[in-house]
Amino acid sequence: MASKLTSQLPTQYQSLQEKLIDLYRPLNIEQRDHFTQLNFSDSNLVYQLVKEACYELGFIEIDAEAIAKAWQNDNPSIEQFNPLNWPNDPKLFNIQGFNPNTSFPSCPKNLGLYVVAPNADWIEKLLIAGVKTVQLRFKSEDKEAIRQEVKKAIQISQQFSCQLFINDFWQLAIEYGAYGVHLGQEDIDTADFDLIKSNQLRLGISTHGVAEMQRADQISPSYIALGAIFPTTLKVMPTAPQGLARLAFYTKLLQSYPLVGIGGVDETNLEAVLSCQVGSVAMVRSVINAPDYQLAIDQLQARILKFN
Repeated sequence: MASKLTSQLPTQYQSLQEKLIDLYRPLNIEQRDHFTQLNFSDSNLVYQLVKEACYELGFIEIDAEAIAKAWQNDNPSIEQFNPLNWPNDPKLFNIQGFNPNTSFPSCPKNLGLYVVAPNADWIEKLLIAGVKTVQLRFKSEDKEAIRQEVKKAIQISQQFSCQLFINDFWQLAIEYGAYGVHLGQEDIDTADFDLIKSNQLRLGISTHGVAEMQRADQISPSYIALGAIFPTTLKVMPTAPQGLARLAFYTKLLQSYPLVGIGGVDETNLEAVLSCQVGSVAMVRSVINAPDYQLAIDQLQARILKFN
């Protein structure tokens, strides 16, 4: 294991912890936290055993905490501890799930091929090519350029039967009447969710682990994005790539939501991602950088259709 954690667990339970780690080694990824000792919020031994084990498996501390508390919620008795009983029930994680009465407006459960585009011209190309779900991720320091690009993309989308999500710029999405907005974790503290919801916009939220999934569930968005699954150079990610084993675990906890797999998804791993029970995959380079983007779209949509 990459970490240098000093276990605080009583010696008689350390072999049980080692067995837990061995059983769930497929969940192991690079550890980006660097603690030698963890903070415990509870004296329960199940909780402590699992938190240390999850940290050793590469879960950052807030995610190790969330999983450990879920395991404790399932059965707090160390005498009855069964390493095979990894918790998959959303209720154990205090995840309420999508509620049509209180959540943001719904979107299709299977959003299919979801292409993230750099500008409004690409939005038009994608919609003409038959993509139904697109996102404008326009990067600029020029506020007027941003306004015009968002306005243009929304006006184009209104000519098609599609779902256009605006990345970040939720005020402009409201002003010009977008289908929805997509926000990252860094936007959650500043976005006016009541205003977004009252204007009937759909909301997508990015997550990178269990704690962020719990946070997103409290907002009850229209869909939740899970990633990054694989390495990606398109943006700096706060956590290491999560991998397919973790993706399969995450989808069990969020099964009531439309789910989007993000981060490094391309034509080489498409089926593997879809097999983890996401209804959509977000792609950039496999379409935008393709020699023939129309052909790439047709082939990707045909492959996705087999799973939905």
